[in-house]
Amino acid sequence: MLTEGVGIPIGLAVAGANVNDFKLARETIESIPLDRPRPTRKKPQGLCLDKGYDYDEVRALAREFRYTAHMRSRGEEAQWLKHHTRRKARRWVVERTHSWLNRFRRILIRWEKKAENYIAMLHFACALITYRALGLLG
Repeated sequence: MLTEGVGIPIGLAVAGANVNDFKLARETIESIPLDRPRPTRKKPQGLCLDKGYDYDEVRALAREFRYTAHMRSRGEEAQWLKHHTRRKARRWVVERTHSWLNRFRRILIRWEKKAENYIAMLHFACALITYRALGLLG
């Protein structure tokens, strides 16, 4: 999940590597600790998702939580690139966030036996990413 405009992770869900991402969408949205303002027509709230979330259940979930879902359908980006050959593929905010999280060796491979310890490390990594994004490290 992401904050408005900046792309900083603020919610997370943990499961095994064999669980499809879209099955954790509700748990991830519900894990956001911030009280968000009510979305309006002038200020809608976006939910950036990659192709792994291209399911009707996720679209319904975005409507339920009053988000505007931003996701490419499977094959849509490839079709767009065929017509716009000089344009590069857009790297979604979700993929960039995953890249940031993968830089933390401790969470790249789960060594902790207890899920609570792993979640704590994920929260720590997200806090560091947020701290760096705010430019407080100089």
